[in-house]
Amino acid sequence: MPTRQIAQIVTSLIVVLALVGEPRVDFADRTFSSGGLLAAEASPERKSDGQDAKESREFRAAMAAHHICSGLWVVGRSHKRTPEEVVAQDIAPFKVFGWEPEFEYKVDRQRRMVTVTAPGAPPRTAKYNGDQGTTILPPGEQDVYYKPIPVPRGLPDAATQPWPSGDAGATEPIPDDVDAEAVAAALDWAMEQQKQNTRAFVVAYGGKIIGERYAPGWTKDTPQIGWSQGKSITAALVGVLVQRGLLKIDQPAPVRQWQAEGDPRSKILIRDLLRMSSGLDFVNLGLGGPPAFTTKNEHMRVYFDSLNVFEHAVNQPPKTAPNTRWSYLNSDPLTLGKIIRSTVEAEGEEYLTFPQRALFDRIGARNFVLETDAWGNFILSGYDYGSARDWVRFGLLHLWGGVWQGERILPEGWTEFISTPAPADPKEHYGGLFWLNRPSTMDQVPKDAYWSAGFMGQVTLVIPSRDVVVVRMGPSPGGFYPYLNEVVGRILQTLPSPKEN
Repeated sequence: MPTRQIAQIVTSLIVVLALVGEPRVDFADRTFSSGGLLAAEASPERKSDGQDAKESREFRAAMAAHHICSGLWVVGRSHKRTPEEVVAQDIAPFKVFGWEPEFEYKVDRQRRMVTVTAPGAPPRTAKYNGDQGTTILPPGEQDVYYKPIPVPRGLPDAATQPWPSGDAGATEPIPDDVDAEAVAAALDWAMEQQKQNTRAFVVAYGGKIIGERYAPGWTKDTPQIGWSQGKSITAALVGVLVQRGLLKIDQPAPVRQWQAEGDPRSKILIRDLLRMSSGLDFVNLGLGGPPAFTTKNEHMRVYFDSLNVFEHAVNQPPKTAPNTRWSYLNSDPLTLGKIIRSTVEAEGEEYLTFPQRALFDRIGARNFVLETDAWGNFILSGYDYGSARDWVRFGLLHLWGGVWQGERILPEGWTEFISTPAPADPKEHYGGLFWLNRPSTMDQVPKDAYWSAGFMGQVTLVIPSRDVVVVRMGPSPGGFYPYLNEVVGRILQTLPSPKEN
């Protein structure tokens, strides 16, 4: 067998072992040529259509197990539903999840586990781990590989504390310059668009909630999945560590696997990761297409495979030099997640409670649940739950430049950084793990607007020039941004003219 073919096979095996979370040879430990590239390129994994179909059914079952489990016990902290209701409301109506009537599920309420079996595929199980939410377990496992712990909320009862750190007085008095009836009419219209499945819509102006609506059963305290809004939480946690002097955005990313001599990834800066401009080769096939629920989909498989998500992210090879290509990939925020964990633990702090202690407690947010993989790594690329009001608080923190009631939480200039276009993004529509309205995605919304955005229409929209934060949650099947554009446009028409610059 030719030497190059042997090298290709060996490298392919290394890549496969790395992706499934088994003991691996790290990318940083491999041999580089003088040009900084891999000495032997990996051959793409080849599978028959039958193998892909079986894998797809298994992974669709795994994702469904996660959604049912979180629907029962994370969302269920405030909104109680039956498994049948969770499937009917959160999974079955949406083609992207690939639910089939032949799928069978079993709920173990005592152990708080859900197992879903698809025809011709092995069963997959998800387990609820209290304040660490739901985890898809590796095949054959009955528990995670770490010890889940409670996450104390170091806050008094929200009802007894004034807004924004509590709920008292959140909606009154309405500012004098607000037409409350017009705002109410705009929100009524938003909820009447039933195809959008809006479950929460909240508007804050001048720091006060001037209108909010909830679908039946959903309340201000109900944790709802934020999907990729979690990426913006990652940015904020990096900001907290920068403010504490533990990280600098222009330092090379402190990732052990990238430090081998000649490894081009050693030049990736924290700034590049925040801007989705690392240059890592990380395949994103989205959801909906035939290969979506397969191991080929490196970007999405963190949501349906039982991976060590941090190792999955940092063991990817480079494709381009950093800060030369913008690409929306989970590799970058997950690598930041690994950096956050190693930094926090190096300080002797508990990682699993860090987001609540260092960020959420300081802004009065009590209902966030950040989910982990089986190794205890937060999957803040997309498995995060929070209440609509807590997302409003998150938006207000950014609207106020990272300062909360006189306390600086994010560094000075941080919100300007995350709302400035990434240099490698030719469309200038992405900043630092936040989306930008430049050029206008929504023509009825000011160009200075920026937002955290999650799959199927989860949004926390910050509009500095109008002193406004808008939060919308619920599983939209499509056509979301024209809808949001219209609703926000109607709301802004009811408010005073923009601030003078």
